Amino acid sequence: MSTLYLVPTPIGNLEDITLRAIRVLKEEAALVLAEDTRKTGMLLKHLGISKPMAAYHQHNEHRMVEQLVHRLAAGECMALVTDAGTPAISDPGFLLVRAAIAADIRVECLPGATAFVPALVNSGLPADRFVFEGFLPHKKGRQKRIQQIVQQPYTTVLYESPHRLVKTLEQLVAAAGPERRACVSRELTKVFEENRRDSLAGLLAHYSNQEVKGEIVLVLEGTQHFSKETDSEDDN
Repeated sequence: MSTLYLVPTPIGNLEDITLRAIRVLKEEAALVLAEDTRKTGMLLKHLGISKPMAAYHQHNEHRMVEQLVHRLAAGECMALVTDAGTPAISDPGFLLVRAAIAADIRVECLPGATAFVPALVNSGLPADRFVFEGFLPHKKGRQKRIQQIVQQPYTTVLYESPHRLVKTLEQLVAAAGPERRACVSRELTKVFEENRRDSLAGLLAHYSNQEVKGEIVLVLEGTQHFSKETDSEDDN
């Protein structure tokens, strides 16, 4: 039975690949769709897997979907991976999944590595309800999105690049105030993993004075919890 497998790959530590993911890549998939075939090629080599690959990324996904669905419908099994983490989470995948479902093709998503879950849980902020925002717009709509985020009652999770972190912290301080709690998680699962928990002002002061490296997850306290803490302090 033809199947589109969504296979999470390690976000840093290669030990985070699952046994099931290895089996699917080695035995089930005839083709591996990779965001970057060079990076995925290194992972497959590390796992001792030799498999045909095809590039599938944000610059070609629209034109690739139709032909991939046609091949799946003809009986071919494929595994979709990204450079790191779970496909379709701030990475390509949604368009192909939607088209495969519409064509009545079996889609199977394996559980596995993704950056926002460990960052959220490790932040010390409430994780029972949260909002995942992914990457902020670079320009158009950025300020509007930030204003919406700082008004969220629940914890918000953002992805950010190292060269935009300070700018984002400055904008969050301006929109939410300096005392709102947050956590910056950097280089998750790697040797130099960092989880820095502080107020927005404290995080801004820290990262303004150093070069920031690595992929970043920013977790922001929601208004519901922040307001309760503020009210409690005012009562004392």
